[in-house]
Amino acid sequence: MTVIDAHAHLGRWDAFGITDGSARGLLRVMDRCGVTTACVSHLLAVGPDARTGNQLLLDELARHPGRLLGYAVYQPHDPEAPSRLRDLLDVPGVIGIKLHPETHRLPLDHPGYDPAFALAAERGRIVLAHGEYGSAHSDPVRFGTVASRWPEPPILMGHAGLWPAGFGAAVDAVGRCPNLVLETCGSRATARHLTRLVAEAGADRVAFGSDAVFLDLRIGLGRVLLAELAENDRRQVLHGTMERLLKGVRG
Repeated sequence: MTVIDAHAHLGRWDAFGITDGSARGLLRVMDRCGVTTACVSHLLAVGPDARTGNQLLLDELARHPGRLLGYAVYQPHDPEAPSRLRDLLDVPGVIGIKLHPETHRLPLDHPGYDPAFALAAERGRIVLAHGEYGSAHSDPVRFGTVASRWPEPPILMGHAGLWPAGFGAAVDAVGRCPNLVLETCGSRATARHLTRLVAEAGADRVAFGSDAVFLDLRIGLGRVLLAELAENDRRQVLHGTMERLLKGVRG
């Protein structure tokens, strides 16, 4: 079966124990698990240095074409970010934009992110943003706001809002916004939670993500494989939803 990981990373994080953040390490685990493709951003870019981290991402995309696809991180506090993002989206293998409102300390619906959403709409790219229920920066309500404001680009709500208490709010946002998709990774989510998300949002609005190398890809994948889902829904979550989004990516 084809498996596409919609949310993964390369690199390391200062406050998190990552034993191997290399592309080779990630690919070894992908091969063992039968994951065809991982859509990745670089943690250095998510954190302190978007410019260097995005370049490291491009280097790995060139080394592993097709196996790794990339999200370029948009740093809203960098005045050159819009022009840099335009150049990054020209690079083969870059399929979207990564936003992290918690790290940037900026609400997802702040105008500082408007250039990223505008470029995603113009260039036909996916936007993956960290989602966190109850956060002042990335609550599912803010996803509903930006998805309504920017109806063209597909927007992945990372972690489906992260906390199980917020899964209902995540489903509600998806129900109101046709371009919004839930992504499954999170250390608090269980197979039972996944079953609920699919039942309430629809399998075509849910995409498998692992959050590797932060979290263990094997655990995230196992959650989907062992969940009580109809097999056609399981296939949709594991690859069908992302295949649909990737078909819309324009060069």
